Amino acid sequence: MGAAPTHRFVDVNGLRLHIVEHGQGPLVVLLHGWPESWYSWRHQFEPLAAAGYRVIAFDQRGYARSEQPRDIGAYTLLHLVGDAISLIEKLGYDRAVVVGHDWGAPVAWTAAMMRPDRVRAVAGLSIPPILPSGMLPPSVTARLYGDRFYQVYFQQPGVADAEFAADPPNSFRRILVGASGDSPHFVRPEPLLVPDPSRGLLDAMPHPTSLPPWLTEDDIRAYVGDYAPHGESAFSGGFNWYRNLERNNELLAVFRGRTIDVPALYVVGDRDMATSLRDESGRTVADMLSDASGDRNPLASVAPLMRAPVVLRGAGHWTQQERPEDVNAALLEFLAELRD
Repeated sequence: MGAAPTHRFVDVNGLRLHIVEHGQGPLVVLLHGWPESWYSWRHQFEPLAAAGYRVIAFDQRGYARSEQPRDIGAYTLLHLVGDAISLIEKLGYDRAVVVGHDWGAPVAWTAAMMRPDRVRAVAGLSIPPILPSGMLPPSVTARLYGDRFYQVYFQQPGVADAEFAADPPNSFRRILVGASGDSPHFVRPEPLLVPDPSRGLLDAMPHPTSLPPWLTEDDIRAYVGDYAPHGESAFSGGFNWYRNLERNNELLAVFRGRTIDVPALYVVGDRDMATSLRDESGRTVADMLSDASGDRNPLASVAPLMRAPVVLRGAGHWTQQERPEDVNAALLEFLAELRD
């Protein structure tokens, strides 16, 4: 394409959000996860723009260069979906394809469920559609995994925030390598537990002696630089998303029974810890994927127009960073079908 992606700030729902854009054509909105930023999509801009799409990634509220509301209650799924939908409209589009990874996936799935008039198709990486509220509340996950489950640990304001902000380069190295398919400590996908809550989560992911091929020291510096403007509260916005899990289940109860009625795609690595997550019945994502065979799609009851899941062998949690070529191929094939 020649020109590099461009950066700017836009005002959305009373917040100043940092967006990065590239290309021209139908709009594709990319939603990052925790603890990331627009930068997690760095490998997707050029291929999608070259294929004729306008690609937008933005730092979601509370993250990186975007504004960080102080009120914990300002981070519900209704706020997050509202930002994505409002941005689509702000950019002058009636509809867009929305793609989300990690926490961005529940935002994308929920946006597609609530606003099919604005979301023409949806793709989720790592986290499958768990409707209506995106993720199970801590009252359920504590029963399934115990009080040391990382999402339960995140509930206390200020605790995990201080742990991660104490040494951001170390935090990014540990979490990005430790949750990847290249983790030297990987045995099989397991729920992420805090070894000792008095010491914090990062002890579960020892400091790596080297970085995998997909991650460089420049990448670590890019993330640290994105988070630097918020200082000691650099990670608080992202943690506040987790502190609204119970509230999300209350607010979105009215949508219980709704489905995602637009074309959909799910991509996950077989070494992703997300495959160990259970629903309230006790079934894991891995169980669900093992049931997928032939024309049988285990996600069809939630998303009737869902394509067969794409499982990336050897990939961990950071799908579009660990396996950019595979993810780009899956997205481009999915997008091309929408044009047919």
